[in-house]
Amino acid sequence: MLQQVQSQHFQTLLGKTGSLRLPDGSELSIHIDTLEETPHSRMPNSERVPFSVEFNSLEPTAFVDGLCTLELPMLGQVQGIFVSRVPAMGRDPDMGYFYIAFN
Repeated sequence: MLQQVQSQHFQTLLGKTGSLRLPDGSELSIHIDTLEETPHSRMPNSERVPFSVEFNSLEPTAFVDGLCTLELPMLGQVQGIFVSRVPAMGRDPDMGYFYIAFN
């Protein structure tokens, strides 16, 4: 299922809130902030244009990284998405800031 994920699946989610299912099964409310395609990073013979998604939690969280589940338009529940936390860097340190890379 992960191979089917394209940047357009996230387009309609930009600026919206949703829910991320964490590895422990709990749900974290999130806001999708940024979607960036990186076409120059494309692997030979790969159908997908690499892209990244940045989002933040809407509540304090201790979650750092792991395999999560996210509901995506046209695909439904997508499991096994590796989510990484990024530093707050001047933003509210109680909230979580996250990054997903698809290559």
